[in-house]
Amino acid sequence: MPLFRLDTALLVCLLALLSTGLPAAADAGQDVAGGAKPSPPTLRIGRVTSTPSLDDFLAGRPTAGMVEITGFRQREPGDGAPVSRPTTAWAGYDDDQLHVVFVCKEDPGQVRGRLARREDISEDDVVGVLLDTFHDRRHAYLFIANPLGVQLDGISTEGQDDDYSFDTLWYSEGRIVADGYVVRIAIPFRSLRFRSDAVQEWGFALGRVIKARNETSFWPYITRRVQNHVEQMATLTGIEGVSPGRNIQVIPYAAATASRYLDEEAAARGSREEGRAGLDAKVVIKDALTVDLAANPDFSQVESDEPQVTINQRYEVQFPEKRPFFIENASYFRTPETLFFSRRIADPRLGARLTGRVGRWNLAGLVMDDRAPGEQAPAGSPDRGAMAVAAVGRVVREFGRQSTIGAMVTSRDFSGSSNQVAAVDLRLRLGSNWVIDAQAMSSRTTRPDGSRVAGPAYVAEVGYHSRSFNFESEYTDRSPGFRTELGFIERSDVREWETGAVYTWFPKGGPLLSWGPGFEANINWDREGRVQDWRLNPEVEFEFPRNTSVFIGVDRAYERFAGIGFDKRAAFGFFNTEWLKWLSVSFGWSRSRRINYYPAAGLTPFLANETEVEAGLTFRPFPGLRVQETYIHNRLGLGAERPAGLPVGGSIFRLHLARTKVTYQFTRALSLRAILDYNGLTPTPELVALERDRRLTGDVLFTCLLNPGTALYLGYTDAYANVRIDPTLPRSLSRTDAARTSVGRQLFVKLSYLLRY
Repeated sequence: MPLFRLDTALLVCLLALLSTGLPAAADAGQDVAGGAKPSPPTLRIGRVTSTPSLDDFLAGRPTAGMVEITGFRQREPGDGAPVSRPTTAWAGYDDDQLHVVFVCKEDPGQVRGRLARREDISEDDVVGVLLDTFHDRRHAYLFIANPLGVQLDGISTEGQDDDYSFDTLWYSEGRIVADGYVVRIAIPFRSLRFRSDAVQEWGFALGRVIKARNETSFWPYITRRVQNHVEQMATLTGIEGVSPGRNIQVIPYAAATASRYLDEEAAARGSREEGRAGLDAKVVIKDALTVDLAANPDFSQVESDEPQVTINQRYEVQFPEKRPFFIENASYFRTPETLFFSRRIADPRLGARLTGRVGRWNLAGLVMDDRAPGEQAPAGSPDRGAMAVAAVGRVVREFGRQSTIGAMVTSRDFSGSSNQVAAVDLRLRLGSNWVIDAQAMSSRTTRPDGSRVAGPAYVAEVGYHSRSFNFESEYTDRSPGFRTELGFIERSDVREWETGAVYTWFPKGGPLLSWGPGFEANINWDREGRVQDWRLNPEVEFEFPRNTSVFIGVDRAYERFAGIGFDKRAAFGFFNTEWLKWLSVSFGWSRSRRINYYPAAGLTPFLANETEVEAGLTFRPFPGLRVQETYIHNRLGLGAERPAGLPVGGSIFRLHLARTKVTYQFTRALSLRAILDYNGLTPTPELVALERDRRLTGDVLFTCLLNPGTALYLGYTDAYANVRIDPTLPRSLSRTDAARTSVGRQLFVKLSYLLRY
């Protein structure tokens, strides 16, 4: 019966969406006026003899030799409409750098540009330069700056999300004036990879984002009606006699820590002073391949993870990678299934990585050891002090129009256990809008006791992407024996089908910029064909100016857990706005029927009523200061399906997560940041297998970041928990009411310096 209801509801949603009219593939080349989208233009730039100056451009004296660029057109919200505020750019080059200057007009007081740490400009107006230096129409460098010149760089790859982990050395400055702002960007050729030809031909585009209008504009015109934006970029000519030259960079670092901590296993206090020095080196081979070497790298996280609810979760919660060595060039290792999740490598000693391109081949490889498994092994275990070794290899061949075929292998060995995975994948682009992705995998795992498991896995996805209609449908099949110890996959032994679609309208005039319904649906079976889960989730979203949106939806689902079938329902909503320049607000709410996955001893899992509230606020009272507040409340309470004899409405647990983050930016390089985190869990032990937990953590960090690679960090962390040392024999820890016991204090300093040759 549940499956019949799912199929009927899904059919109704599909018919409703398709009745609005699926854009034909022929629409992909049409602009809003109905004419054919012109072919990408060619821009020839000249050589300059002097460095561009902001004062000259503000005075209307462009640097001699630079080419003027106008005619920016919107990508959103009005696909093809002229940019709403006058925008002009100039481009030129000299022996060492590519120069671009933007002059952007805006109403007085409406520019959104703040002094911030490098790459922390997502809430600002920005301008950017996109460079496809191999002119393969698949990859592009991104160089983005806000009105004060604060930088953000990354790499855009067709078929993937933009990768902002890429960091390199370039220069920018900006100035806000009465009628707008002006920004200068200078990109050294030695910071780019390109062919060593006497005459260069690159893909080239310029962009401007106006946050108050939710507007993104480009030169040349880049439409959402064609999925890939890199292939729509202009052809840049005129650059002659330049070379990336030798590109060797070395970043030595030194770090020292002094800490006091509570050893929870021994129920005793300890202290440790530690010094560490290491080296990261980067060598570019033949202008295309990059070799990264790390000797005793410092992979500690300077920034702590954002709050997430990890209580009463059936599957592992994924936290994003933040360590620079791993996030740089991470896109080379991405496949439809996440076979390499770098946080699986916790504490490496030595490592090497190769990434780059040779013709139409993309190559990537990584070899690294990991001290963490041996350090975490129990005292006296033969595994104590042993090293785990991780290896990953990937190769991709590009063919046709934005299509690829690739292969990947991963291996992890520790003591007597091992896990190997081999996979092949295909991305096939059909026309301007249709894409097919597929991957076949197989794994072999040897457990510590010598037993072995093995099995295949498969995934296939078809997607249609245009301005108004987006559709994806995916089928996944993982055998019971499939494992990936270096990857991130929630579950094996599953056959699952997922699909979703969104249709968006763009009203003309009025405050509503866009709106549209969508749905997501999935169903999965075990190997015997029994339905394990299904879910149907219709939703609708409304978008307004100044990054204001409203999102609401309902959810109907079935889940089989511990041999019991549960019928689940939910309703949710989300609101966010940046209507005021100095204030951002977000609020989310959900009410659902959720399984108590970890019931107390003697109880079976049962359905309960869950309420979750998440609120965020960012306050900028004056330039340089930013205060961010995050609060999450999660409550699981007894509902109609409660165990016999218990009243409706009683609490199973309450969870409060709160974070206050205060940042003051003295200059573009100097900043001071303080974070205060609170985690409070109050369970009912008779209903759930959780302990009362209170944690309070504060940390302060001073940063001097001159460029990617040259930085000084000075920090202090102090954490408290609701535990105390019980002096009775044997010594143990017992819980208290409040977080009054210090469980970890640390003072650290880290210095690194970039050397380029």
